[in-house]
Formats: sequence, structure tokens, C-alpha cells
Amino acid sequence: MARIACLDLDTFFVSVERLLDPSLVGQPVVVGGRKGARGVVTSASYEVRLLGVRSGMPMSEAVRRAPDAIFVPTRHDAYGPYAGRVRAVLDRWCPVVQTASIDEFYLDFRGCERLYARPEDTDADATILRVVRELREAIQREVLLPASVGIGTTRPVAKMASGRAKPAGVLMIRAGEERAFAAPLPVRRFPGIGPVAEERLAGMGVATLGQLLEVPDEHPRLGGLAASLRVGLGLAGQQPGARTARLGKDRPAFQEHDTSAEGSLSNERTFFADVGEVQVAEDALRALVERVTWRLRRRGARAHTITLKLRYADFTTISRGRSIAPTHAEADVLAVATDLLHGAWSKKSRIRLLGVQLSNLVAPDPQVALFAAPRPRMGVAIDAVRDRFGYDAIRMGAVARPKNA
Repeated sequence: MARIACLDLDTFFVSVERLLDPSLVGQPVVVGGRKGARGVVTSASYEVRLLGVRSGMPMSEAVRRAPDAIFVPTRHDAYGPYAGRVRAVLDRWCPVVQTASIDEFYLDFRGCERLYARPEDTDADATILRVVRELREAIQREVLLPASVGIGTTRPVAKMASGRAKPAGVLMIRAGEERAFAAPLPVRRFPGIGPVAEERLAGMGVATLGQLLEVPDEHPRLGGLAASLRVGLGLAGQQPGARTARLGKDRPAFQEHDTSAEGSLSNERTFFADVGEVQVAEDALRALVERVTWRLRRRGARAHTITLKLRYADFTTISRGRSIAPTHAEADVLAVATDLLHGAWSKKSRIRLLGVQLSNLVAPDPQVALFAAPRPRMGVAIDAVRDRFGYDAIRMGAVARPKNA
């Protein structure tokens, strides 16, 4: 079971400024610039958040809303060392730590239950919850910074839970509780839904995540977003109105489709935040190709047509396809899919969904195989490892790009 924790340092820049100047403790503080200076708010203390001041707000608007607050300039060189000290604490407690930003980290505690288990823990969830609370307290004690942590089965659930845990709290959303947790939340709480999408959804009468979950995948305007939400909550494959999630031990982090009538297999990934960097998309594409070709080999087939699917941030969806000699090799499919990606990529737009479909499936021709030149059976060897140790036991790596490329 996935055990993802999102640790968010509460009002990070304000908290560091208070460490550097204790007279700011308990005072309404806005970090970003002096009164009258141009710019935007970098961070706001909870005292001024009650007045409507938020990160990213123009300084002039912050002064209008909180004229009595203390405004301090941003000191970029002062914050990095504190984030580094927090990261050092996290690395001691968790084997897999990813830095999302200077004040936000994701931790993967899968497989750590036995390592940290104590007799008083009622179950594995209780073990992880206790450990995360102790971790949060260690950061407070050693680095003197408050943090909030959300724990869930997916990154979006963990992130939303960390927001609900503020300030300085820990909240776990257990497997099967995702729908009940998310349903009453405003749509804006889901990572990737910004103010434009929120306004558009409000115009269609959708204000909460629960209402969006009731939209079927086939809806012409909202189906893609509703499907993305279900993936993000770990509810992929459930019909609207379903109440529980089934989490298999080999469940992928993306949607899978198998259309037997048309002879096709596909894998899609909806990004938690829209992607504008081609290298990030290439990395995701590699994982998709790896998964769908593995499924193809398990079926004992080869694919004649490779199709790339892209959905942009504005929900515009395009497909690009190409037919080649039938194959089930990752390298063959990845080469075509990457070429299609580069041909369809637009630097002016960000993408929210990426997919790979293999169609026109054929069984291996024994006559062709008999007289063909022998080829390394890499796919067979990889599949043998996965059959014994699980799908994630072996993964494709990226080829280093030449420096002068």
C-alpha cells in the first residue's frame, strides 16, 4: 500500500524571519518587501491571512488589507540553509524523499511499517502515523520550524491532507477514505485546479470535488477532469457514485485501458501539475511505454500502430499515430512515441495528460520467427524478473544526453 506523506513548512519564510528576528514572533508579518515597494507577497503570517493577505498578492493590495502589518524584504540567501537542515532530518527518517519546493517535501514510507513497528501500535497505519508525528516534532525541535504533514495513498491526497492539517498538525487519510475526505472540499483544493478552472466549473454548477466526482468520464466538457480527479484520489476505474477504492499490490500510478474489441492497449497519466518541460514529459512517456509494452507481452502479442495522446491545460486533446513493423519491444515503441511527442510538442502550452496506445495487435508469426535473425530476449528476461519480484523490481533508465546535443 502506498504511504505518501506531504510535509509543508508552515509560513516558511515568515518562520525563518522570526528565527532571525524574535521580535516578529506573534506579530502580523508579510515577507516580500517594504511598505510602498513594488512586488508580490512571498509569505504571510496567519495573523494577516485572516485579513485576506495571500502569497502572490501584489504588495500594494497587502498594504491595503493589512496596513498595520510588519513588512520585511525577502532574503533569498537566508532560507536555503534552513530548508537543507530540514531535508537532512527527513533523510534520517525516510528512505525516499523528494523535494517539491524549498518548503515542501514528499516522503514515501512504503515498506517502513516493520522497521518502525512497536507493540502498542494497533496496525500499520498507526505505526506510520506515529512515526510522522515524531518526525514533525524532530523538525520543530532541531530546526525550530513548524510543519504540517498529510499522509495518503497518493500525492494529491497527501497534499490536500497537509493543507487540512495546518497549522503544525498531522492528518492521515487511510485507504478507502479518499472519497469521503475529498467530497466536501472546494474544487480549488485539488492540485492542478487553478482559479480559471475553478471559475469555469462554478459556471457549470460544480463547486466541490464531490460534485466533480459524480461527472462520468464520457461528459464532453468535464469528463477528462473528472477522470483526472479519480486518478489523483486513487479511485481510477470506479464509476461515479462508488464508495470504495480497490488498491491492488501491482496497481500502476496511471490509468490503464484494454479495449479487446478493437485490439488495443493503452496507458495514460494525468499530471498532478501541468507540465511545460519536455524532459519531464519524456520521463513520463518512458514509464508509460514500459508499462504498456509489458502488458502487450503478457498478452502474447505485438503492436502494429503506436498512438500518442496529449491533453493540454485548456483540455484540448490531440492524438498522433504511426504504423511500424509489429513489435513488443520497449525501445521500438519508445523511439516512435518520443518522435511523436516532439512533433506534437508546443512550447506555448502545458500538458495535463499524456498517453500511449498500442493497436492493430497481432500474434507472433511462427514462420517469420523461424527464419528471422536471433535477437536478444531482453523483454523476456525483464518479464521473468517482474513475475518473481513484482513490476517495480526493474525499470527502464534514461539515456544520458550528450553535452553538445
